Amino acid sequence: MIDSFLVPERTVVTAKGDGRAVDVSSASNRVFLLTLHITNIVEQESLDVSIFGSADGAAWSPKPVVAFPQKFYAGQHPLLLDLTQHPDTKFVRAHWEVNRWGRGTEIPMFEFNVSMKEVPLDILKEASAEAKTLTG
Repeated sequence: MIDSFLVPERTVVTAKGDGRAVDVSSASNRVFLLTLHITNIVEQESLDVSIFGSADGAAWSPKPVVAFPQKFYAGQHPLLLDLTQHPDTKFVRAHWEVNRWGRGTEIPMFEFNVSMKEVPLDILKEASAEAKTLTG
């Protein structure tokens, strides 16, 4: 069961960058719950976090596998990462872009982390069954 961080807790960034590569090849399920947790920011700035995949941990996909919507405020933001359509993906990593505008310093500052937890198959089956019941 994979339970890791794509971006470690209390990471402070002022420019674009990449998190460490996390090996997902041992996952029994290819669906993960990602949580972007923004703990500290300054006003008038944005954070874009996307997730890229790789077969070997060296060459990364040209486009993200999934991306969080652009964020401007502190808080917790969940997102599902479904790699079932990407069977060759053995590694994932986070990439972030930051932007700042307005008055004061032009340097953005975000303190955040991105956690990643494998979603157990029984929970996925239960959620899918419930969704089918609700939709009809």
